[in-house]
Amino acid sequence: MTRVGTEFELTVDDVAHGGWCVGRHEDQVVFVRHTLPGERVRVRVTEETTRFLRGDAVEVLEASPDRVEAPCPYAGPGKCGGCDWQHASLPAQRRIKGQVIGEQLRRIAGIEREVEVEELPGTPDGLGWRTRVRFTVDEDGHAGLRRHRSHEVEPVDRCLIAHPGVTELGIPEVRWKGIRDVEGVASAARADRAVVVNPVGAKLGTLPELKASSAVLRRFKGGRIQQVRGRKGVRENVDEREFRVSAGGFWQVHPEAGRVLTHAVMEALRPKEGETALDLFCGAGLFTRFLAEAVGPEGRAMGVESGADAVRDARYNLRDLEQVRIEQGDAAAQMREWADVRADVVALDPPRSGAGKETVNLIAGTRPRAVAYVSCDPATLARDLAEFERRKYRLTELRAFDAFPMTHHVECLAVLEPVKLAPRHRELD
Repeated sequence: MTRVGTEFELTVDDVAHGGWCVGRHEDQVVFVRHTLPGERVRVRVTEETTRFLRGDAVEVLEASPDRVEAPCPYAGPGKCGGCDWQHASLPAQRRIKGQVIGEQLRRIAGIEREVEVEELPGTPDGLGWRTRVRFTVDEDGHAGLRRHRSHEVEPVDRCLIAHPGVTELGIPEVRWKGIRDVEGVASAARADRAVVVNPVGAKLGTLPELKASSAVLRRFKGGRIQQVRGRKGVRENVDEREFRVSAGGFWQVHPEAGRVLTHAVMEALRPKEGETALDLFCGAGLFTRFLAEAVGPEGRAMGVESGADAVRDARYNLRDLEQVRIEQGDAAAQMREWADVRADVVALDPPRSGAGKETVNLIAGTRPRAVAYVSCDPATLARDLAEFERRKYRLTELRAFDAFPMTHHVECLAVLEPVKLAPRHRELD
């Protein structure tokens, strides 16, 4: 007999990766959302497996001192699944994320490390930061956000973590007949806006009129983006450098994340004139730009990116630097082609799935003096750090940044250097 839908009381013991807390009921592990460590709550079971239960805290019986009232009316059990921690104070959110990172490092990589998550400037209330928001459209044409672990749509009138440039488009206020989903994109530095629509059928019908002007693009199956009206993307700025970013390309969604992470990567690697720098998963060429300027005309900055739009952006953004080379393709495959390259420094910012064993081994094979690994997933980061350790690269520094307030996501920067082996002395006769 299924236990889904049943309720029971539970004392929450700890926090778990993915926006969950964890406790035990009748010797069974229970992962619970909408609660905090130390709380006594009433749990409604939402999912049952052979090993554990998942559930929502539908009533708080004994509250944590870190609990606050969620600012968004769509946050809570059975509602929007986009935010995980709106019921926690911002200092508590950052503390929880640091605990999760530390637990993943310890459990997966055997690394003991206390982690402090740094606040990013510009969003003291944790709201209004997300420059890209994808809304799902229901059968009546209402744009909303998906409920947690569900295809059901939660209709909303606005998203509180959306950047003002996205909110001003008014996407939830109009009807999107014949559209499967619609993404609002806003520049953090300019007035540029874009809307990317994914139609249900092959034909794109008449689109509703938005409250603010924007470019319009169409997303095809497989991710290809086609211009319908206006620019193909937006323009972003970091330290007075302008970057063109296609609507289908990658850019950090927090307005300050690009600048803060670039400074952190450059501080970690300290590239010198004449050196060779690699930038894997380079996106629109953000890190590549600053690495290329640092190594100068006598050095080399070599970037790899799989997305066609991002490659075009990177080549355009770096067109004035002759020491730059951007290749399109899989990072591991490209590293195999560069088997004879001796890299001095390597930066990488892979997707949530991480770099993977082969890519890590190939990076180590280029014998860089420093590696800066930017990651948005502590679990895959820990897995790859364990592989770096096997290849004699040790973690020398770890920083974490709250680039996704109100959610369980967090951005990390791991700095690795080769292990210096002690010299072997010949025994005296």
